[in-house]
Amino acid sequence: MIGFQEKLERFESLAAECELIAKRSDGSNREMYLRASEHYRELANDVRALIASFDVAA
Repeated sequence: MIGFQEKLERFESLAAECELIAKRSDGSNREMYLRASEHYRELANDVRALIASFDVAA
């Protein structure tokens, strides 16, 4: 379970970093970093749901 929590924290951190970079970037790079941020947020949500499913099963 610790590994999943670490993955969740890492995905959230990467999403935040991408959002910060997007704010400081120009047009085309901004879009790329915003898409990457969205992807990392989706991964974080998936891991969060996985962790929740383990809590329910326990």
